[in-house]
Amino acid sequence: MTDVDLDSGDPPWAEDDAPERDENTDDMFGAPAAAPAPAAAKPAPTPVPAADNAHRNDGEAYTVLARKYRPRTFEDLIGQEAMVRTLTNAFATGRIAHAFMLTGVRGVGKTTTARLLARALNNETDVIDRPSLELTAHGRHDAAIMAGQHMDVMEMDAASHTGVNDIRDILESVRYAPVEARYKVYVLDEVHMLSNQAFNALLKTLEEPPPHAKFIFATTEIRKVPVTILSRCQRFDLRRVEPEILVEHLSRIAGREGMTVEDDALALIARAAEGSVRDGLSLLDQALVQGERGQPVATDTVRDMLGLADRSQTIALFEQIMAGRTPEALETFRTLYGYGADPVQVTNDLLEHCHAASVAKMLGPNATRLPNDQAQRLAAMGSAVSAGTLSRTWSMLLKALDEVRRAPSPADAVEMAIVRLAYAADLPGPEEALKKLQSGEPMGGGSGSGAPRGGGGGASAQLAARPVAAPAFPDPQTFEAVVALIGERREIALQMDVQRYVRPVSFKPGALTYEPVEGAPTNLATRLSGRLKEWTGRQWFVIANGQGGGETLIEQERKATASIRAEVESDPFVLAVMAAFPGATVGDIKTLAPAVEMPAIPDEIEDDQD
Repeated sequence: MTDVDLDSGDPPWAEDDAPERDENTDDMFGAPAAAPAPAAAKPAPTPVPAADNAHRNDGEAYTVLARKYRPRTFEDLIGQEAMVRTLTNAFATGRIAHAFMLTGVRGVGKTTTARLLARALNNETDVIDRPSLELTAHGRHDAAIMAGQHMDVMEMDAASHTGVNDIRDILESVRYAPVEARYKVYVLDEVHMLSNQAFNALLKTLEEPPPHAKFIFATTEIRKVPVTILSRCQRFDLRRVEPEILVEHLSRIAGREGMTVEDDALALIARAAEGSVRDGLSLLDQALVQGERGQPVATDTVRDMLGLADRSQTIALFEQIMAGRTPEALETFRTLYGYGADPVQVTNDLLEHCHAASVAKMLGPNATRLPNDQAQRLAAMGSAVSAGTLSRTWSMLLKALDEVRRAPSPADAVEMAIVRLAYAADLPGPEEALKKLQSGEPMGGGSGSGAPRGGGGGASAQLAARPVAAPAFPDPQTFEAVVALIGERREIALQMDVQRYVRPVSFKPGALTYEPVEGAPTNLATRLSGRLKEWTGRQWFVIANGQGGGETLIEQERKATASIRAEVESDPFVLAVMAAFPGATVGDIKTLAPAVEMPAIPDEIEDDQD
């Protein structure tokens, strides 16, 4: 045995300044005690700049947002109101299940909810001594449970403990009463990873558990959990968080961090998170690092961080593809690719646009859950394109997505997909083509500026070789020309609706954007785009986006009429007549046609006298 501290890393002879004798004792030969040596002056510590010190402390103590803002109470859970309401009623009435199954995609809060449930089951404060969802920061067991250190709350990752022996350990301990808390709570994460033998070992205990034991399971693969286990649990499906709710949550957290993020940037993050709060917070953490103090995080910065293309540009690309404008579509994609857009992401965006256009066609723009301007553009596209064409485009895009992922050059694969899609956009479906072949009608489609030319066999070449009827009318170059064309085609009802309800915002051949007047027919854009396509032989995109248009033709006509009336009523001659005849009013004002000057009739030519 020795008195030397064996735990120290230094050898026994390396003790720091160990005194050889006691200073308070006299010398054995009678000499006075030696004066203590003056302490060596220690150099003053070098001051650390405040900014550097702050940064160093931040680096040492920083906690990522996903952990820092993990919910502490059930009120903090966002997007899970249905589950919270059910649990609140169950706890209030005492109808508490003995086993819970939490399922949902990654990051929606399954593990956090499990810990909150464990706290609620063992809720104990100065005023609460029963299972309750009224969680506070002063619960007796709360800190240990949230830290995963409570002896009566056992957390196990089933992904790394899949065997039956691990479950037997649980079954052995479940027989004993809790040490401190009200219940013994067993939390098994990723429970679908358990083996069949482990599930079988759980069955009997789950069916007849002791009164002091509760089980909470969490999984992302609910289909892999045996139905015998599911039937013994109260199941809660944690929903994906809606984008608008997640945007508000991210905005609040950014404010707490002393940063601001542009709304469009938050929308991009929420879209990339796909309903996962944890993924959204991780992306927000990454975005805040790129922002400057005092300056909001820009949308372009977040877009570059995520490797996303501008959504408005990909919608324009989809419009060009569906209109068969191959050269424009290829140029748009190359511009996006030059700015760093991922070809796979561009293809995914096209798939989303195709889906949104199809949904808007059936349910209206609001069903797309997109910003108003984007929803209106895709709704206009859906109204102008048949459901069969959209369905065929979806199938081709799915095949293109697989090709882009496997191709040596993803960008080249996207360009080939654009060519294929643009060519097929106007081709008739199989049933329509068969009817036209049987009736001898000419085949349309595949004849746009990007249509393939040259030889080649097969049905496509034969269809392309058929003469295509030229459109009966050229493209109108102005909005007024569109109205005139409608009048020429004697579509009186459509003409009246366009004159009364359409406030033009922008116009170019093939595309009309307008603000609808209150009371406008809901199918006006569909009717107008369909008729224009029929008359001109090309796709027309008619978009009602409500973005502050000009005056309708009826309003312009009324304004011109009022101006003419004011000019007539202020004429001095009219004022004199009105004064001469009190009570007289100006009736209808008509513009008389200019007088036709008749040619002079020459006098009768006298017969020549012989």
